[in-house]
Amino acid sequence: MDTIFALATVPGKSGVAVIRVSGPDAAQSCDLFGFPCPDARKPSLRRLTHAKRGFLDEALILSFDDGASFTGEPVVEFHLHGSIAIVQVVLNCLNEMPGFRPADAGEFTRRALSNGRLDLTQVEALSDLIKSETEMQRKQALLGFSGRLRDAAEDWRGELIHALSLLEATIDFADEEVPIDVSDDVQRSLSRIIKNLDEEIQGFGVAERIRSGFEVAIVGPPNAGKSTLLNALAGRDAAITSEIAGTTRDVIEVRMDLDGLPVTFLDTAGLRDSNDTVENIGIQRALQRADTADLRVFLLSDEEEFSILQPKDNDIVVFGKSDLSGRLDGVSGTTGAGLSELIARVKGFLLSKATSGGLVSHERQRDVLSQGLANLRSSVEFVERGPDFYDLAAEELRSGIFILERLVGRVDVEDVLDRIFSSFCIGK
Repeated sequence: MDTIFALATVPGKSGVAVIRVSGPDAAQSCDLFGFPCPDARKPSLRRLTHAKRGFLDEALILSFDDGASFTGEPVVEFHLHGSIAIVQVVLNCLNEMPGFRPADAGEFTRRALSNGRLDLTQVEALSDLIKSETEMQRKQALLGFSGRLRDAAEDWRGELIHALSLLEATIDFADEEVPIDVSDDVQRSLSRIIKNLDEEIQGFGVAERIRSGFEVAIVGPPNAGKSTLLNALAGRDAAITSEIAGTTRDVIEVRMDLDGLPVTFLDTAGLRDSNDTVENIGIQRALQRADTADLRVFLLSDEEEFSILQPKDNDIVVFGKSDLSGRLDGVSGTTGAGLSELIARVKGFLLSKATSGGLVSHERQRDVLSQGLANLRSSVEFVERGPDFYDLAAEELRSGIFILERLVGRVDVEDVLDRIFSSFCIGK
């Protein structure tokens, strides 16, 4: 394989910039700059001197042996001063080395997968960890990166292989005088795995929301104070406010970190019957986004009744513009009255949902488990029909095991690898 290199830290000025080199000839990158590769995992301060360009920088050098690095290959890291000019000249020097080339997006992580340092669920979790913006996103990503889903899949796979061996033993001894009845043991194992898979699939929606963010739609009639409330939540003028009804025509989004929860608040068009074509488009968009939101905050004018949209059981109903109405149970985006109580109610509801999240947070993972679940349920049906159908039950069970191999990336995943790694930065 080629030896690859890339800037592993954020491009631009910084205190320190790290260039990572990975591949069979990684140690030769040190020879290029006039010193031998230091001992593995022993930091060494060295002067980088190039034959043609002269003295480049003084840098901290780290090396990792084959099998002990992130990629599983020999790796050398150059911890340079974070100058754009220094980084560029070092990259240019490396690019002139025979057998060296710049890394593609996500190629370091892809090599870690190929070399068995990570499985596919950990790769997806690593991408989530890099992108995490809130504490809950970080914690969820670390669950996946630590191998929790992989360990669960290995447990399921081991029990399914045991069940398959029982079925195949029964098939092999079908002509013997003493039949072997394994149906109870097989069904017990399959029932447990089916229950586990179903629970993970059911928890996907919440886990995916933690990863991508919850949505809270602020809905209500025109001039109820929705845009002012959104601005108060955002701490800035994100939406135009006006006494003229129908000012908001499109959905305005503000993303927030709500004590570790990733939340996007949506300011929607006022809900009313209107003859204005453009306003009606905004109202339809408001209804669509409100329908898919995780929570809706109904902000009403004083004694306003619900007309176009009815609240659901868990929706929050509150009166707006309490600074004008004098209602003690209302909220005001202008004065901030009732704002902390409203945020506490929103946070309490979303936290209660977040606790039901599972380990499966990507649609690919959910789809794989759904396919495997279908195979296992079909296998149970054949087992229940008796020994004459055990060969069909075994085939369905074999397919279910194969699909779990796809979950962790052991087989048949080339069609998804390019899509996954394209989301990584070059240095990862």
